[in-house]
Amino acid sequence: MAGRKRKMLPVTDAEAAIVKHKNQTDLTLNVSPAKLKNNPCETLENAQNCEAELSHYFTNNDLHQRLEEDFFKQSCISLSKAFLGKVLVRRCADGTELRGRIVETEAYLGGEDKASHSAGGKRTERNTAMFMKPGTIYVYLIYGIYLCMNVSSEGEGAAVLLRSLEPLQGQPAMRQLRAARRREGARLLKDKELCNGPSKLCQALNIPRCFDRRNLAADPEVWLEKDPNINPAEPNDIVSAPRIGIESHGEWAKKPWRFYLRGHPCVSVVNKEAERQSVSGNVTSNLVPSEVQSHTGQHNVKKA
Repeated sequence: MAGRKRKMLPVTDAEAAIVKHKNQTDLTLNVSPAKLKNNPCETLENAQNCEAELSHYFTNNDLHQRLEEDFFKQSCISLSKAFLGKVLVRRCADGTELRGRIVETEAYLGGEDKASHSAGGKRTERNTAMFMKPGTIYVYLIYGIYLCMNVSSEGEGAAVLLRSLEPLQGQPAMRQLRAARRREGARLLKDKELCNGPSKLCQALNIPRCFDRRNLAADPEVWLEKDPNINPAEPNDIVSAPRIGIESHGEWAKKPWRFYLRGHPCVSVVNKEAERQSVSGNVTSNLVPSEVQSHTGQHNVKKA
């Protein structure tokens, strides 16, 4: 997280071998975009290709701790902030694991929150996951082609949108998964561009629509981890800003319920004004207790 030192473990022999392999081997995955569109992870040639390229923030995987059900039993806003710095893991059919650290979220409070899919307590077939127990995955389609991943929290119809990740492991596979949805001949994406948007991260980690209503605390294919080598974000590390893509919802579009790590290069949209207010503490003026306690919800259309 921005401005804080990360305590790193000594490099193990295995990690040194991975770095050596990265320097000596062409990591391009020879998989056609057509195959990736059909079943991306199953077509990856082998897990070693994906694991060979690691973020410099990546630490010993054996020490990563899967987050269990109790972690998700928080209010929507509290959970949105708690997600920052946690690691989203996607295990593909061939055993390959893709990892990204959460650096940006949005809280969508049900009830009066007009920007939420569950506003007014409305339940539909699509938003059922928002009313399920905390930690339930809510995946929905926007613009008819893109997916967004959310996680339910405490509160009636409340959920947190995962907006951006810092790629940690499996960047070559992420690039191929993203390339399958881009025009032929498009430039190679930088690491910071792989997951810097809600739909981008779903593409990069191959989060399908069928993950909707799964339990993030118990699912074998996708879960969250706590990195014991990364300190929790301090209040000054977290920027609170208005949510994105909900301008038509009046006063609710102004609520500072988007949270991101200050100065992180993988954040999708930087809000300089919100950053100044976060430093001065003025941003809390829009968070009255009744709103924080009685709401918890979901969002609507987001930029990919």
